Order: sequence, then structure tokens, then C-alpha cells
Amino acid sequence: MHRLLSALLMLSLALSCRAADEAKPEMLTPKEIADGWILLFDGETTFGWKATNDSRWTIADGMLAPLAKTTGALVTTTAFNDYELSMEYQAKEDGPPAKRILISTDAQVRKAEDEMPLRVMGSGWHRVHLTVKGANIVEASVESKGLLGGGGTAWVRPQKTSAPASSHIALAGNGFVVRNIKLKPLGTKPLFNGKDLTGWKKFESEPKRAKSQFTVTKEGWLSIKNGPGDLQTIGQWSDFVLQLECRTNGDNLNSGIFFRCIPGEYQNGYEAQIQNRKAKEPKKYTIQEFDPKTHELKSKKTIENWSQDYGTGAIYRRIPARRSVAKDREWFTMTVVAHGRHIASWVNGIQVTSWTDNRPENENARNGCRLKKGPISLQGHDPTTDLNFRNIRLADLTEKK
Repeated sequence: MHRLLSALLMLSLALSCRAADEAKPEMLTPKEIADGWILLFDGETTFGWKATNDSRWTIADGMLAPLAKTTGALVTTTAFNDYELSMEYQAKEDGPPAKRILISTDAQVRKAEDEMPLRVMGSGWHRVHLTVKGANIVEASVESKGLLGGGGTAWVRPQKTSAPASSHIALAGNGFVVRNIKLKPLGTKPLFNGKDLTGWKKFESEPKRAKSQFTVTKEGWLSIKNGPGDLQTIGQWSDFVLQLECRTNGDNLNSGIFFRCIPGEYQNGYEAQIQNRKAKEPKKYTIQEFDPKTHELKSKKTIENWSQDYGTGAIYRRIPARRSVAKDREWFTMTVVAHGRHIASWVNGIQVTSWTDNRPENENARNGCRLKKGPISLQGHDPTTDLNFRNIRLADLTEKK
């Protein structure tokens, strides 16, 4: 795993906890979803996080809290680059006298008691908002007004450090609960201009695989009808954040977004699946597990999952989507983050996959871990294909700041 940033914010709390029934989680609004916000905590599980040392956390009523005297941290499995981070927190009534939260991008989660870049005094719920660009926290603020039991004051001091461009996010501390942890990637650039197919090319080397019609509608949407077919970007990327909106104009339609493709080849890369149908009964999928150090096959296990044909947001043939989120005939968003061997995806802001490709490296993602850059590809699956895409944008995580 890449080294994490050393920038941090520590919140010193002198707060009284409200009743749990006042602390119901806020899910993303339709506008937040359309704007690209994603949830880092779903209110129910720690999916998308991993604990360091003996760190132990509990979940209740949509809130996340460390157990008393726990050490270590809870760290996201996905690394991000430029982003806005927002979360709400509150002190626990039965917590220790010295209540603190450490929001850090440091692998060691430094205590730094002598550094207090953000201090909050007051009661009730507070919302902290960070803006991170490259390795630096360039803006930090706390809002208390308007939240339950709001009140108090805050002062902030952004942190600047030298560190890798992409980093994981860690939570540590004691005596608090958090909720509504969400992130908005920054620095994405349009891949589709809404007017024509500039920057894209249709795969036409094999007539049998070039039957899809790729057009731009009067509304400025990219339309894919019929199939099979493959529309590829001219640009190529390896590590990135990809966000887009998609709508399937029919029942149980199949498509996908391919990435790290082999240039010039037909639909040959990793595939973020599009298949909104929920299975009528649990489907069985065989998952291969490889050793992260030797990259040798360790085991195969069978899991049951309600997603049909891996499900929207799945990494097709690798890991199914853990939830069926999108619906046919409705616009949904998809976010894909590829960072080294790790790949994660969100549908309508809800994380559905977090997968590390520990297979041996290979030029072909079908046969092993492909880390090289390649085009983004939109799939025309079959004669029933009828989809629209819009707001396709990408942030290159390899760009130097």
C-alpha cells in the first residue's frame, strides 16, 4: 500500500451527546449524487474500511464509533487524490474526559498533541469540511449552526505537507461518534462534450463486432443502440477516478465500462458491469483469492449474492456488486477508482465493490493484473442494447501537482 499523507486534523471535543434518535443518518440527496458525492460510510457496515492494530469500532443507528481504549485506526481501502471530505461528529456522554478525533492521511496516525489545526468547543452535532489538493489540506472548516444542538466556535489551520499525490483516509481517537462521511472527487475533466464524439473512436476492425450505433442526442447525451460494439476513448489512463451518469432504456439490459484496455483490441480490459436486475434468488459466484506478496493462487471460495450477472458496479468475472442499487429506466451515477492493484466502485454514491487484484501482473486484464494505462471503453452488448450516458468525466491520479 502506498504511504499515506502526513497531513492531519485533530478535533478536541468538549461536547454533550444528544439522544440517539436525533442522530439519524442523512443519505446523499439527488443533487449530491449528480454532483459526484460518494459515501465512505453506509451507516450499516465498515465496508470500504480496514482496521489497523487492534482498532475496534461499533455501528448503531447509522453512527460509527471506536470502542473504549481502542488503538490504531480505521482506514479507507481506497486512495484518493484531490477531494472534498465532509463528516458529522458528536462527543459521547459516556466517553472519556479527553475526547478527540483524528482525521488523518498518515499511515502511523500521529498523535501530534502539540498541533491543534482545528479545535471545536460546544455541544451537539458538528460538521467538518476539508478540501484536499494533492498532498495538502488547503481548506478546513467546522459548521455547528443548523445541526442538532448546534452552537459553539471553531478555528482552523490547514496543513501542508510533502507526500504522495494519492492517499488513504484514517479515523482514530476516542469518545465520539461520526456519521455522514462523504467525499467528492475534484479535478475531473470531461471525456464527452455533449455535442459530438470528439475524443472517442468506434472499434471497426471486425464487422461482426461493430454493429452498435453511437450517436449524440438532441439533449446532449451519448446514445448506444444495438450491438455488439465498442466505443473507445483516444486518451489512455492507468490510475484514475471516473464518474458518469447512465440510463438503461429497457428491462434487464446489459452493458459495461471497460478500463485499462489493451489499445486497439475489442473490449479487452477490466469491466465495471452494468446490469441493474436483482436476482430472483441468490446467485453463486466463485471468487479467487491470491497471495498479496507472492501473487500465487491461495484458494477459491463460493459466495452467494443477489446481483444478477455480477450486478451494476461489479468488476465483471472478478467480484460481484454487494448491493443492487440502480434501476432500469432511471439515471444513476457510477464512480470507479483505479489505484494500483486496488479497484473500487460506487453506484448512486453507495460503495458496491472494493477489490484488490493480487493476481500476477499480465498484459491482459483477463489473465492477470494489468497496471498499464489504456482506453476507457463503452460497451454495446447485444441487439437489445439501448443506453444513454452523460456527464462522463475523469481525474488522472498520476498527474503531478
